[in-house]
Amino acid sequence: MNKGIKRIVSTAITAAMILGVAGCGQSGGAPKEFSPKYSEDTQYKLSVVGTYSNFESLEREFERFYAHYPNGEIQYTSLDDYSNTIVQALAGQEPPDIYVVQPWMYGNEKFESLFEAAEVLSDPSLKIDLDCLRPGVKREMEDGSMLTLPVFATSYGMLVNMDIFEKEGLKVPQNFSELKETCEKLRAAGYESPLMGSNTNTTPGIGYAFAYPMFANVVKNDRSIEADLNNLVPSAGEALREPLTRLKELVDSGCIDIDKCKAEIEDDYNAVIMRFFEGDVPMMLCSGDVVSGTKKRESKSEAFSDNPFKYDFYVAPSGDDGGYYMDSVSITFSVNKNSANLDMTNEFIRFLTSEEELGLMAEMKRLITPTKDYSLDEVYASLSGFPEKRTISASDTEILDTAVKEFRAAAYAVINGELTVDEAVAGYGTLSN
Repeated sequence: MNKGIKRIVSTAITAAMILGVAGCGQSGGAPKEFSPKYSEDTQYKLSVVGTYSNFESLEREFERFYAHYPNGEIQYTSLDDYSNTIVQALAGQEPPDIYVVQPWMYGNEKFESLFEAAEVLSDPSLKIDLDCLRPGVKREMEDGSMLTLPVFATSYGMLVNMDIFEKEGLKVPQNFSELKETCEKLRAAGYESPLMGSNTNTTPGIGYAFAYPMFANVVKNDRSIEADLNNLVPSAGEALREPLTRLKELVDSGCIDIDKCKAEIEDDYNAVIMRFFEGDVPMMLCSGDVVSGTKKRESKSEAFSDNPFKYDFYVAPSGDDGGYYMDSVSITFSVNKNSANLDMTNEFIRFLTSEEELGLMAEMKRLITPTKDYSLDEVYASLSGFPEKRTISASDTEILDTAVKEFRAAAYAVINGELTVDEAVAGYGTLSN
């Protein structure tokens, strides 16, 4: 692993004090304080590999762990081209103790070795208390075991400029009818495109961020269509009709100016954030991963620095009764069961698995916490108490990447007038080729 990697090495020499940290605790009970299993003098050296080139929130957790175990060293390595290098790294002479598993790796034969090498984190003997995790982000295998710890969660929806809504005397719309009414009022107030977003064939793009959760809800309500969707059976395209029809209605209603989005937003990440920070966009469609980049870019935006405003993340109100919350995992950690430092590796994961530690990591990265408590970052406060019937989690569907790509292609074609809804539905299985 000497080529194409970046490392963060954090070494604990002394600890000024033992931090009081909250564990998950039992559901509805008081949180548990982390209690070290081993001697404070234990010496160890652990390695973690992942996809982020800069993982400051994890590095902070290293430091917090050192307060309990000061005589150790934890190294983080960022692997370039992770999907093609992680299998090799795990099979190498110096395999990592902890490694990132991304959600789309499940069910992919290429990554079977990652799951074969993974420690069973739900093994009661490890005493890793998983109760603080939302049930929706837990990914269990067929035998009920958990091989991965969700570290960050994400979703799809929209950034909302709360100052604009306050100025115009409006409330954030909760369903599609309210969205159209709100956009009409915003246009009358001079906002040319009340909704904006990246006109790209990607997951943070307009079509996916607005309509994919509705598509996932269709599959959640009828799992019998899932296999045909994943196998690109043409007749399965009918499942796309409802979300694509709603997406077309969004464009036709004037809520969003696709040409304006294309002209003013060059990419699906940095440009989305910087355009939103100009302060004249009421609602910006995006993903939680895009929201994660906002904190660092506030100071980089001259417009935002001169005129800062309050902004929050909301589920896009695509449905007649309300929007659909995709409670999605962004990244997870697995423990190498063949680790030479297995005891201390499990101990670090046990320490990390708490509402406080996972919450602090998510807050610093500005992603959604995988725990039950959304309160640490007010940007995501709207997600607290979201109706279960309109929440879609990992266990509710198993839509593979093949079907996801078809949906993205269909949505992009429809909003850009390249295909009608009927043509996109009929062309299912050929759209992303």
